[in-house]
Amino acid sequence: MAVRQDCRHYSTRTTASGEQVQRCRVDANETAPFACPEHCLFFESRSITDAGWQRFDERDD
Repeated sequence: MAVRQDCRHYSTRTTASGEQVQRCRVDANETAPFACPEHCLFFESRSITDAGWQRFDERDD
């Protein structure tokens, strides 16, 4: 099964080297390759308030 990006437990980060790191906050995923289990018991729909937001570090210009 593919990654359920619409799950509230899905998290992705980009490292300083540009590598994208995906993880499941409750560790219910298959690790290599990263994938969500079919019919995951921990699936919860992501709320509209955090869907699509990106966090940026503040920089001194």
